[in-house]
Amino acid sequence: MELYKFDKDSGKKITKFHSNFTMSRIMQTEKTTHIGCMHLEGNDVIGFHQAVIPQLLLIMNGEGYVRGEEETQIKVQSGDAVFWKKGEWHETKTDIGLTAIVIESEDLNPASFMPIRK
Repeated sequence: MELYKFDKDSGKKITKFHSNFTMSRIMQTEKTTHIGCMHLEGNDVIGFHQAVIPQLLLIMNGEGYVRGEEETQIKVQSGDAVFWKKGEWHETKTDIGLTAIVIESEDLNPASFMPIRK
């Protein structure tokens, strides 16, 4: 399991085309990519299972806990991204609720765009 950041502080100011905003780059893929949005309410869980394909979980709102094969739970919140490689066991749960975007593809390499979370 790898943890990254995609919050505003990890982004870059964009001014091209008379723009004025911050862009946090996340991913670029060449292969088929599935993107979905997960809505977890208080005490919901994405059960412990193996990743069928590499997947990136982007926490948009709320907070929760993730774990890999170890039982140690790591707190995640808005702006955090969690990456699991194909075959990795993992679980996500929340006490108060969270909303997350999930990106699944054989072609994921989050380290090429996002900084590691410290």
